[in-house]
Amino acid sequence: MVTAQAPGKLYIAGEYAVVETGYPAIIVALNQFVTVTVEKMAKYGSIVSKQYQENSLLWQREGDEMVFDNRDNPFHYILSAIKLTEQYAREQGKPMALYRLYVDSDLDSKDGKKYGLGSSAAVTVATVKALNEFYDLKMTSDQLYKLSAIAHLDVQGNGSLGDIAASVYGGWIAYQSFDKDWLAAERRTHQLSELLKMDWPQLSIELLQAPEALKLLIGWTGSPASTSRLVDKIAIAKAQKQEEYQRFLTDSRETIQSMIAGFRNHSLTVIQKCLRRNRHSLDELARFSEVEIETDALKTMCELAEKAGGAAKFSGAGGGDCGIVLIDRSKQTAGLLKDWTQHNIEPLTFHVHEIV
Repeated sequence: MVTAQAPGKLYIAGEYAVVETGYPAIIVALNQFVTVTVEKMAKYGSIVSKQYQENSLLWQREGDEMVFDNRDNPFHYILSAIKLTEQYAREQGKPMALYRLYVDSDLDSKDGKKYGLGSSAAVTVATVKALNEFYDLKMTSDQLYKLSAIAHLDVQGNGSLGDIAASVYGGWIAYQSFDKDWLAAERRTHQLSELLKMDWPQLSIELLQAPEALKLLIGWTGSPASTSRLVDKIAIAKAQKQEEYQRFLTDSRETIQSMIAGFRNHSLTVIQKCLRRNRHSLDELARFSEVEIETDALKTMCELAEKAGGAAKFSGAGGGDCGIVLIDRSKQTAGLLKDWTQHNIEPLTFHVHEIV
């Protein structure tokens, strides 16, 4: 029997732009985990999950056809991770086995609240890590990332795969997505084993050290959001308003590069300034795309945090879920957390998870 864990994540800055090749973001891994246990079985294999037994399925109409959206269903990510890890294992000459795969998650609350911590990425990474041990594949962190990224992309079809990086490497990371068109072309002519050894164009993952003074606060608005569908909507705006979208990308890249420099120089002041500037850029994206990214609840959360001396913005795709605050550790935050609670914003007591 083997067990593996992968942490959840929150985006700090660089959302939406990061889905484009070569545009950076900053992400942090949190101490909430998906845990996958694999136990060898004699006759039947199984996949069991306490949390995902009653997972809902979303669907739409295309004409008279009922079309399901599998991107929010965790089992599809688990199955994709199993399929690709076993493909890699076969390429390494490993015999296939029957096993029971058990999934446990604390990325959502015990009463079913979904916080938006990247559960699909974490369950993908945890499954790959567990099977990596089970089949004794000895994959490096880079290989784990690449295989998990392919498995996730096969289901979701869009996104930056930054949440995969956070689940593999932990801590604070500066992330830049790879060229997905290149990957699609290379997959047609190379085995998985070869792909995992290649340098992926534009991919960049750098572990960052947060300044001692930096304290991360997280507020949950009580409203879950769908990253995939929000990214779909922004993709429509990108096609229709190319000039405004390009300005957004340029501003996002400059801001995040400055923010990364702030981390390298341990300057909380620079990091906070860049966070505020990124929030403004994302407001512009919301305006010209006519997509509600920063909800009223997220706006209230940010305004209360700014009054308390923190720099704040929504995290991830927006439309609900969490907001984040970067504040000086010396500042009193009890009043802010009380204000949040009075405005139906739940403070989350999660911490940064470093993978040693």
